[in-house]
Amino acid sequence: MPWLVMGALLGLALLSAGLTWAARGYALRRQLLDQPGERRSHSVATPRGGGIAIVISLLVAAGAAMWAWPDAAGSVLIASLGLVLVAGIGWWDDHRPLPAVRRLCVHVVAAALLAGLVKLHGGSWLLAALVLFFTTSLINIWNFMDGINGIASSQAVIAALGLAPVLPWPYSLAAIALGLACLGFLPFNFPKAKIFMGDVGSGALGYAVSVVLAIASLKTNIQWMLLLVPISPFLVDAGFTLLARMLSGQRWMEPHTQHVYQRAVQAGASHAQVTGMYFVLGLFSITVFNVCSSLQPRWEAVVAVAWFAALTLLWLLLRNGLRNR
Repeated sequence: MPWLVMGALLGLALLSAGLTWAARGYALRRQLLDQPGERRSHSVATPRGGGIAIVISLLVAAGAAMWAWPDAAGSVLIASLGLVLVAGIGWWDDHRPLPAVRRLCVHVVAAALLAGLVKLHGGSWLLAALVLFFTTSLINIWNFMDGINGIASSQAVIAALGLAPVLPWPYSLAAIALGLACLGFLPFNFPKAKIFMGDVGSGALGYAVSVVLAIASLKTNIQWMLLLVPISPFLVDAGFTLLARMLSGQRWMEPHTQHVYQRAVQAGASHAQVTGMYFVLGLFSITVFNVCSSLQPRWEAVVAVAWFAALTLLWLLLRNGLRNR
């Protein structure tokens, strides 16, 4: 049985890679290309929509889970429906750009499905509300942060690496499947991008990370603030950049290049260097998370607050330093 599971997981990564290759061919035929521009961090026209490979791979994994654990089929189906909604509106937007409000409405519906599942499986109303808020946020955060080669998929891999060890079997498979689906896509996007993820993939990744976090909130005793530490690099950069734009009266929903990772590229760092920096920061984040995941809840909260405070200070230093260059 372990060999069968290992073979299936390897097959999932290979499936993602094969589908990414096919998605690139489709994008080239349909001329689905991201053009360089003032608000973008790339310099050559590049096919987009490769994230559909991650989505299909995760749906195949969900189908296998429903077959292996029939009692969980209903819940897996509802979570998969949320994934399809987010990916579907992203796929549409990749082909024909949609108003941001319309996309956001679909994101909220998908987040509400996941929040409802959390409540159905014994979560409190507070936890369900947190899942609703953070799922909607992460769908958009992953979209905002998907601006240079490899950063969105590698941070999803980091989240999977951090969360898989704390989840009991077979729930850990959700994190492992997420990581492997991203690994199949990553060689096509990093260090040189042969295809971009597109909205179909970035939003879906944010939703998929939220699903794993929701499972962890139900199946572990880890304090919810500490559960956010594995994704803290994205939360801090996206969250405070968004707040800064709102406070300055800018149209915060429009594309821009004001995130720290984008400013670092503008300052002369390569995509590989910046993605690598975020990857290392992510490794520190999941190390803190795993080391502290068995503390008492109040101390887990203290660690989480301290870690986010440290990252916020780092964000401010980097942002000010890059602004002055």
